[in-house]
Amino acid sequence: MTAELVRGQNHPVSHSRVEIRVSAGTPVLALAALADDAGRFSGPEALAHPGAPALPGVLAPGAPAERHTLPVDLDAVPAAVHTVRVVLVLPPGGPVRFGAVPASHVALADPQGAETVGYTLTGLDAETAVVALELYRRQGGWKVRAVGQGYADGLGALLTDGGMAAAEAVALASAALRTAPRTGGGDVTLAAVPSLTGDLRAPRSPDGAPAGAAEPPEPLPVPTSPYAGAPGAVPGGGDGSPATISYAHPRRRRTSTEPPEPDPRAAAPAEPGQPPRPVAGDASGWSMEERLYNQVWGMFEDLARSVAAYRSAADFADSRMDRELDEALSDPRSRLGGSADAARDAARARHDELVARARAVLDRDLVQLAAEAEVVEPALPAAYARWDNPVWHGHRMPEESPLAVRLGDLLLPERPDLAIPMLVRVPLERGLWIDNGRTGSEAAMAMDTDRLRRAAMDMAVALVVRMLAVHPAHRLNVHVIDAAGAGAASLAPLLRAGVLAAPPAAGAAGVGAMLDGLTRRVDLVQMALRAGAPEDLPPDVDTAAQLLLVHDFPHGFDDRSVTRLRYLADEGPPVGVHLLMVADRDEASAYGPLLDPLWRSLMRLSPVPDQHLADPWVQHAWTFEPDLPPPGSRVLDQALDLIARARRGSRP
Repeated sequence: MTAELVRGQNHPVSHSRVEIRVSAGTPVLALAALADDAGRFSGPEALAHPGAPALPGVLAPGAPAERHTLPVDLDAVPAAVHTVRVVLVLPPGGPVRFGAVPASHVALADPQGAETVGYTLTGLDAETAVVALELYRRQGGWKVRAVGQGYADGLGALLTDGGMAAAEAVALASAALRTAPRTGGGDVTLAAVPSLTGDLRAPRSPDGAPAGAAEPPEPLPVPTSPYAGAPGAVPGGGDGSPATISYAHPRRRRTSTEPPEPDPRAAAPAEPGQPPRPVAGDASGWSMEERLYNQVWGMFEDLARSVAAYRSAADFADSRMDRELDEALSDPRSRLGGSADAARDAARARHDELVARARAVLDRDLVQLAAEAEVVEPALPAAYARWDNPVWHGHRMPEESPLAVRLGDLLLPERPDLAIPMLVRVPLERGLWIDNGRTGSEAAMAMDTDRLRRAAMDMAVALVVRMLAVHPAHRLNVHVIDAAGAGAASLAPLLRAGVLAAPPAAGAAGVGAMLDGLTRRVDLVQMALRAGAPEDLPPDVDTAAQLLLVHDFPHGFDDRSVTRLRYLADEGPPVGVHLLMVADRDEASAYGPLLDPLWRSLMRLSPVPDQHLADPWVQHAWTFEPDLPPPGSRVLDQALDLIARARRGSRP
């Protein structure tokens, strides 16, 4: 039985050798692209096209045709390859967009030739190149996902979106489109794969000659985030098509002399016919920290797409039932003899059956994700862990900065008890804004103003403590602006522990002096970096990362201070000055549109559970829950004691 997928839905792949079958309403090129765990193409050797059809584990067809078959041997795909993408391209001289031709269909067939998965690429318009589907690694096995993401600017834009340099992408796209008719005719099928085993399994250099095992590509500094509107998030198409997200850490580089860490542990064996048992850290990465980071966002992506598939199926069932009911009622003949009632009952039955099948698939995915969350959450390091995680009781100050930190949890209404950690990379590539206003959230409107403001400030202080606790001593310094002293109660633990770089700035003069000092640091570091002489900074410039917590903005700010703050938000992150604001946007409305760029540059968070974040694939409204210490817990005081002792013992 063939499982018909909708965009974003995935399905297990139960065989290592499969066929990808393409049926198009017009001649198309069918290509295969190999991507790493960050979703990036390493170069020309990552694309199988008519000029270079064989890659390890994959064989691409030749000239454009309406039907293609791509054999894939998943056992032969290199370990560094996380995803095999099937790409359809309109060749020159043919139709100018996929929206002008019948919808293409792709299918996955097993070694016996039976099709197990199908997907029809609907909703395309101006696209000339499209990722039809992808095979990707998941928990020691493989899955297939219906993608349907298109690019109006063609194959070059698709390759550039996958991390290639623009010039390299254009050159490779041109080479792929310079096709010649294949000799021998006919599609290559699985029956022909045994004769190709040597070619499929042997890694090849760009010139086609066999090559030795190559080191994994070095992570590139690609600033990305899994949120629409967040830094580096590459938005999907207007039809809700998925975006490309890179999980490469922008500042983790390994030299050729450093041996990689062992591969992630294989998933524990499961009962026959059951999915593999989840294992913490089974994603790709150079360290367990990086593996867990990638695994968390893999869970986020799976939950987003599984729920999207269910909602799409339910919407389709609703629209189909409405159409069938309208047709039944519009026919006068159906009003006689009770046939209208029978038609209504049949339409509702078909609707309920389709929704039930979609819900069963969703429940299966949710059970697997919940099982994965149960093993991942206890294994998280302190930077990623909730405040109630026992890891905090044995925490020690680290020797190097973390890859990311946890801000809270993300949830969807289909499974509100399944929380996915919301992690953001550090150093922060984008400032954070904790909204203490009541107009942007129904949950906030239900709270007393004073309680809401205290909750926002407590959330900010908890985040500051986390940031200090997971950085080496004196590698991160925290400054506070609290012009009116309204945040004194929340700031008291930081002041008692003596972990701030200076007392909180109060009054207009204090605010101006602190902003001037940080602005000077940004200017000097920028000039030193441009001159190629960062070691020539004046001795009074603090080279550690700086985090500025601004409370009760714009109280105490004049026009000059507002300009300084905007400058720090825009220019500070690349040189190590980061912004955390606790503010009500409405209270700053007196400045008019002058501050609109400031708010847009920050990631808004809520101190109470609220739906205000959207993923870049299907634009779900995710509920964000902040991570706060449990009531009555001393974990924050213990972390502050640890930070204070570490700072006293390692004076710079």
